[in-house]
Amino acid sequence: MKKIMSIAILASVTTFGLFAFMAFLISSDQVILAQARDVIPIDIAQTPDDSKVVEKPRPIIEPPKPPPEMPRNNLPPEIAQVDTSFNYKHIDLTVSDTGSELNLLKGPRDSEARPIVRVNPKYPMDAARKGIEGWVVLGFDISAIGEVVNIKIIDSVPKRVFDKAAKQALRKWKYRAKSLDGNAISQHNFTVQLDFNMAQNIKS
Repeated sequence: MKKIMSIAILASVTTFGLFAFMAFLISSDQVILAQARDVIPIDIAQTPDDSKVVEKPRPIIEPPKPPPEMPRNNLPPEIAQVDTSFNYKHIDLTVSDTGSELNLLKGPRDSEARPIVRVNPKYPMDAARKGIEGWVVLGFDISAIGEVVNIKIIDSVPKRVFDKAAKQALRKWKYRAKSLDGNAISQHNFTVQLDFNMAQNIKS
């Protein structure tokens, strides 16, 4: 019982002390009020309403107009004519003939080489445009089958203008080879001059 009484007295004293302390604080204005925090403004942005889709018509693109037709040239083309004639000097070849009667005991007749195909040289275009004329002397041999071989330039005027054309033409010539006792044989040291003249026809 004494213990309960002592606790009650102690509690009363404590309570009274607390109230007295609070009264003292209020009377001395030492109560510190909590300061309110600064208010942070918050902006709320709203998305705008969807705008209406406006359909625009597609522009009609017209194709470009074709250019006017160019007037046709009715003038006939001018064709330059180049005379590729040349003068061929005949090679002096003698043909031996033992007679018109066939003698079987003596065998076939002998014969000298004679040309059977002659090709005209082509006039060089550069020389034709410049109106250049000249000639070429060539040396050559005739093989046993009638081909022209070992062609060489002996002389030419002007130099190296008609050499190539002359050699190309002479290389295409064909001969009937010389026959000796019925056998074809080769011959050597022939010469021929090919003239390149724009105003004359082919001569043989």
